[in-house]
Amino acid sequence: MLTERCQQGGARGRQQSHKGKITTMELKGSCVCGAVAFTITGTPGGMGQCHCARCRKLGTSTMIFVKRAQFRVTRGLDEIATLDPEAPFTYRRSFCRKCGTGLGEPLSPDESFPINAQCLDDDPGLRVSFHEFTDARPPWEQPEEAASG
Repeated sequence: MLTERCQQGGARGRQQSHKGKITTMELKGSCVCGAVAFTITGTPGGMGQCHCARCRKLGTSTMIFVKRAQFRVTRGLDEIATLDPEAPFTYRRSFCRKCGTGLGEPLSPDESFPINAQCLDDDPGLRVSFHEFTDARPPWEQPEEAASG
């Protein structure tokens, strides 16, 4: 089975092909030190940004949403630690035990769950399409449109 760089929709993930027929996109991701790695098969369900203090402090404010069937930890399952939420938060957040990279919730038993978009090694072809808890955005954090380059 060959893999080729995805050229559709701006995505830069890898599409798997068989005899010239493209079947699915495969995205790879990892923590900073590489102890934890994962793959996502197919296009994630969406990308959003949470502005609550918890997500910002965990470094997981930009998330992609994946389905259980399309997500697989390929390395370092034993290196994933989890922080349980305190009310009113509902998502558990996971991180690499070695380097501390926030991973989102790769151990979730739910059918759909968030993964830290900053951990992606490939471009999923998605862009932030919604913002949550914008009233919790700190005054120093500017909306992307207002930031200067």
